[in-house]
Order: sequence, then structure tokens, then C-alpha cells
Amino acid sequence: MILLLKNGHIIDPTIGRDEMADIFIVEGVIDQIGKKIGTGVAADVFDLNGKIVAPGFIDMHVHAREPGFEHKETIATVAAAAAAGGFTAICCMPNTNPPIDDASVVEYIQKKVSNIERNVVDVYPVGAVTKDREGKELSPMAELAQAGVVGFSDDGSPVAQAEIMRRALEYSSMLNKPIIQHAEDLSMTRGGAMNEGITSTRLGLPSMASVAEEIIIARDLGLVEYLHPPLRTTNASVQYHVAHVSTRGAVELIRQAKNKGLPVTCEAAPHHFSLTEEAVRSFDTNTKMNPPLRTQDDVQAVKEGLRDGTIDAIATDHAPHSFDEKQVEFIHAPFGIVGLETSLGLAINELLETNILSLAQLVEKFSVNPRKILHLNSVSIAEGQRANLTIFDPQLQWAVDIRKFRSKAKNSPFDGWQLKGKAFAVVNRGEIYLP
Repeated sequence: MILLLKNGHIIDPTIGRDEMADIFIVEGVIDQIGKKIGTGVAADVFDLNGKIVAPGFIDMHVHAREPGFEHKETIATVAAAAAAGGFTAICCMPNTNPPIDDASVVEYIQKKVSNIERNVVDVYPVGAVTKDREGKELSPMAELAQAGVVGFSDDGSPVAQAEIMRRALEYSSMLNKPIIQHAEDLSMTRGGAMNEGITSTRLGLPSMASVAEEIIIARDLGLVEYLHPPLRTTNASVQYHVAHVSTRGAVELIRQAKNKGLPVTCEAAPHHFSLTEEAVRSFDTNTKMNPPLRTQDDVQAVKEGLRDGTIDAIATDHAPHSFDEKQVEFIHAPFGIVGLETSLGLAINELLETNILSLAQLVEKFSVNPRKILHLNSVSIAEGQRANLTIFDPQLQWAVDIRKFRSKAKNSPFDGWQLKGKAFAVVNRGEIYLP
């Protein structure tokens, strides 16, 4: 593969690069960066005028469904959806069947990835915190880390018991991996279908109180503070990450923890800064997710957290379901929506166009910070580096059409939305993909 990318606007916060330049790529490696590069050899040439070239985006929260739920999604189809959305890497969560609580499941996923022809997407498994994700006994964390997991989570379920969470934090600190918590007090949310408030009362739907998210986060932050140096003698440091933060109280708890210097990070999903609970009035089951859509005040708090750095990353919580599974009464429908192919457009509309984030900050949330959290090698746009690029047009107007999704699933509440900003191409693993 020999590529010449001309007239691109390179934004790379890792090395402070913000310039218009050409990029010459030979066999997957960046050979030259400069003005008006002449190759002297045959190359595929792309004029990137008006487009942004960024270090490859990574979605650290994706439900690939395989093994066990291939009718919803597969490793191959989720990789295709990721590439179409502008991602060069994803992290697949462990709520599969069997769950990712054994090295053999990690190896299975890795083999599936290696069998995808001309794949441009790196796939990093996340291991389960507990065996079978039941919250009763820790998984073989050292074995999973050796097999290649990048973190631990029981996502889809919280680590409900404080003592189990404490031990998980201690063991993961020795492995230099984050614990990723789905923050939900199940005793307060079981049977719920949407956010608790006036809207749920008027709709007559069983509800899930926002404080159920905050209670678990508050408890866990207490554990992190208890275990964090200088309160302990070991050199290892715990690392705690909150998935899909959705409430003002949760954002404020994490902000306070960061101000204390605690090793805490978090992510926000695009639906939690793009939609409110009012969307549920449609009774469209594609507005049912967990955490549920919250109030306008919560949406504003998530945006404030993204602006001031309290929220480190944007992650989709891509949760595919089959058409039939969602075509039931609202209270019986499964939680979750697909998000890989709308994430960038929603972020540009809700965060970039409204000046909540700059282009460089947007790239940090999608590329730089997730890799830091997961202790993955940073990706930089520099000569001699492997080409790992997300190329997107921040001005392109387009309409969301679920029929064109590369994901096997189509469960999105954004069908028909007019968005601004879309992926143009991704370059990774010695290949280029154009959606």
C-alpha cells in the first residue's frame, strides 16, 4: 500500500501538531509529512482539502456480542461498523456467552479478528471482573491480563459487593489495568425502564432513580481513596474508570475525586449528551438504554464535564440487538442502542459546533485519552510511525439511515437525523478503508 494524502489538516494533540500538510505512507508506515510532497512512484492519491487527519479513534466501550449472541452482532460486523464510524480500534465488553472470564475466550476473539479480510480495526477484549459476571468471585485476572485483556469490567452489571470491588481494585493495580464500573445500585433500579421523574410518572413506566448511579460511584470512590497511596505501602496504584456517566451528581462526584488527585477516569456516551428522557414519550424502544436517558440538566452537566476535563473520553456503549428483540412493549425491550456509526456526527453537532470542545479536545476524547486510560501505546502522526489515522470531514451534511449501517443491528433512535460531520476514511494495519 502506497498512499499520498494531500492537503489534510493534521491535528495530533500527542505531539502538538496542528498544520496543513501532505502525508506519504509506504507499506503502512508514514514516510514523509510536508508541503507538496512528490512521490516519484505510483501511489493512491487522496485530496483531503477541508478534512481533518487525526490519530486513529478508539471506542473503549463496545458490545461485540460474539461469542454467544451472533444474531445481534459478530466480531466481523462490529469491526465493519467501527471502520464506517471512523474508528481504528474498539474494546469489546465481556457480557458474551461464555463471558470473557477465561483466557480461551480472549484467544477465540483474537482468532476471529485475525480472520477478517483486510481488517483495519484493532479489537481489544475487556475481561470480566468476576466469574460469569455474577459478582461473587473474582475472575482469573492475572491469566486474563496475560492473554491480552486491556481492563476488567462486569459491564451490563455492576460489581455490587464492596469487598469484591476492593479486591478487584487491589489485584488489577498489580496488573496495571483499570477496573471499569457499570455504576448502578440494582436494588433501586430492578424492573425499571427509564429515568425516574415527572416524565416517567406521566408515562406510567417503572423508573430508575439517578441516585442509583451516584451511590455506587460514591462507594467506589471511597474504596479508591482508601487504597490509594500514600495510604498504602505498595508501589502499585489502583485505577478506577466509570462507564457511561449520565447524571449531574455522578459528574460532580468524579470532579471532586479528581480534585483530590485520585486515580479516577470516566467516559460519556453520545446519547447521554444528545437526548433527554423526553425522547421516551415516543415509546420507541430505541430510546431505552442503561443508564437511561436523563433530564436536560443532566445532559448539560455531562457537557460541562466534557468541557472541563472531568469526563475523559467519549465511548459509544454500542449495544446491538435484533429487530425482533426491540419490537416489543417498552418495558419488555432490552436496553441499548448501536452507536459506532453515529458517534462522531453527534459529537461534532453537540460538542464541536456548540464550542464545548475544540477540534483538538475532540480528538483527545476519541483517541488520546482512551489509550492513556487503557495503557495502550499512543498513536502519533509522525514520520517513521505506523499509519493509524482517522480522517473526517467536520462540515459534511448527511442524514442517518439505519438501512446503510454496517452493523448487523439497526437499533438506533437517530434514524433520519440530519448531522454535520462524518468519517471519510481510516488507515490502519497497512490498509485504507473508505466508508
